[in-house]
Amino acid sequence: MRIAKDPRSTVAEPELYQVLSYDGEVVGAVPDDLTIETQRRMYRFMRLIRRLDERMVILQRQGRVGFYGSCTGQEATPVATAAALRPTDLIFPGLREGVSLLYRGFPLETYLCQVFGHQGDVLKGRQMPSHHADRSVNVVSWSSCIGPQLTQAVGAAWAARIRKTDEVTLGFMGDGATSSADFHTACNFAGVYQAPCLLVCQNNHWSISIPTRAQTASRTIAEKAIGYGLPYAQVDGNDPLAVYAAVSEAAQRARAGGGPTFLEMLTYRIGAHSTSDDPRVYRDEREVEQWRKRDPIARMRRWLIGKGVWSSKEDDALTAALDDEIQRAVAAAEARPPPDRDTLFDDVYAAKPWHIREQEDG
Repeated sequence: MRIAKDPRSTVAEPELYQVLSYDGEVVGAVPDDLTIETQRRMYRFMRLIRRLDERMVILQRQGRVGFYGSCTGQEATPVATAAALRPTDLIFPGLREGVSLLYRGFPLETYLCQVFGHQGDVLKGRQMPSHHADRSVNVVSWSSCIGPQLTQAVGAAWAARIRKTDEVTLGFMGDGATSSADFHTACNFAGVYQAPCLLVCQNNHWSISIPTRAQTASRTIAEKAIGYGLPYAQVDGNDPLAVYAAVSEAAQRARAGGGPTFLEMLTYRIGAHSTSDDPRVYRDEREVEQWRKRDPIARMRRWLIGKGVWSSKEDDALTAALDDEIQRAVAAAEARPPPDRDTLFDDVYAAKPWHIREQEDG
């Protein structure tokens, strides 16, 4: 028996899929179904979440918000993913995919009520800030434990298959989650049972303070799919058009009975992991500056202006409109009181048992 000294040498490294270069030039096929209207909408929501993140981090530093997790530098993947899926497809998010709710029409003020933990929060103040979810937009609640949403996403996909619907599910994760037990369980079940799901890793190069190279020996995150028999691709996660194309293709395959797909979205976390983190302690700023040049928003702006469907004047108007929208939503959400104490007894049981009713009456 001969054992390969380096098993990685037997598998070709996946080619990074791009539609737009870092300069906004076309280097791949633009998806036929991606309309100009959708592209402008994607750009708007990428801009919205960038401006919103900047505002909420300031509020947290002022002590007006307890915690916040921004997705600065990673806006393309959650926005383009939401655009590529159907509104009926379930999304199982992590910390940096909250914008998918907004893209699907979730009200901004209600979104911010969750961050403040005030009345109007559909979760009634029971989740940490930046842990958004709501059935109305088919974005499922998640926990800060890394990985459980993946097995849940695969399970929901299996349920859709049993019901014989054409819905697909999508489970988001960071690169650190691929070292969790839930990741392996989810991939194995998805591959064996051909569940109609997408497992999407936002590889932003940092699992809080641990670089990707220190938490896996795999050359790429994408290659982890091989052992589970999953089709896979490595996608430029800062290229909105490439993300849209990859997610759309994988979703179509799943709807047609083609089973699951694993996608590694190569991106970068420009800011801190959360407002509880200081990346200056462990990260070289020269690396950050290199990735700033690959800003997904700047790339999309260059593309739209080059196509003649956007302008600097429109961009300035959008900035003013977003700032006004955010200011009004923040003021309204912050002015609300905390959730009523009586809501403590809601949503615990479908029918309240005697001991809950007794506590409520007391």
